Amino acid sequence: MKTFRADVAEKVAPSVISARGLGFAVEGRVLIRDVDLDIKAGRRTVIMGSNGAGKSLLLRLLHGLIAPSSGEILWNGRPLDKAARRRQAMVFQRPVMLRRSVLANLDFALRVHGVHGPARRDRERAALAMARLEDLAASPARTLSGGEQQRLAIARALACAPDLLFLDEPTVSLDPASTHAVEMLIGDAHAAGVTTVLVTHDRAQALRLGDDVIFMAGGRIAETGPVEKVLQNPQSEVARAWLEGRLHFEPGASETK
Repeated sequence: MKTFRADVAEKVAPSVISARGLGFAVEGRVLIRDVDLDIKAGRRTVIMGSNGAGKSLLLRLLHGLIAPSSGEILWNGRPLDKAARRRQAMVFQRPVMLRRSVLANLDFALRVHGVHGPARRDRERAALAMARLEDLAASPARTLSGGEQQRLAIARALACAPDLLFLDEPTVSLDPASTHAVEMLIGDAHAAGVTTVLVTHDRAQALRLGDDVIFMAGGRIAETGPVEKVLQNPQSEVARAWLEGRLHFEPGASETK
């Protein structure tokens, strides 16, 4: 993992990304409202809540895939722009694989990020090793199993040396062995100093992979704090209800997948 960031200067900032008064609406329907948050550099943040709470939509807003209707997103204290987005990566619940080999998927991503020559080849080899896909380097990426594709997607993202990695329920449809392999990759990212933001419905996974938690309900942040404190002793009624299995879909909110 250290190979990926050897040529990247370390950034030191209280918050790598922040939102102030963030809102998003479609045709008059408010889906995200009045969101204020700070994602601390080097920390592992998990986002939780019921279906329809706005978790995936919030990730897309923070990553700049869609523009907010109100408020602002700050990257190291400055407005989020194209250059800042290149310092981020995002892995979706269903990984996007290009119609080419495993190795060519890595090669394409690194070329887009301006990595060439021996440095690119070194990163490709390191990514294959980290994802344990060396023997499948020449295989079409779309023929891999779901777990293998997710490992490739994460390794491909990390090969580009992001400061911040967004993960939208990356293990939701995987078996226990594949889930463990993906969680190991996420742990490697954290050990290398990558800030991670993970959407999950899995309480045990949140405890394994999180330092801080943002609990959402109805497009708002209902509660936030250290993951063990919030999940073991939630202060908000919606968090308590959800953790006890009593919370249904939030009215007036929708989650984009």
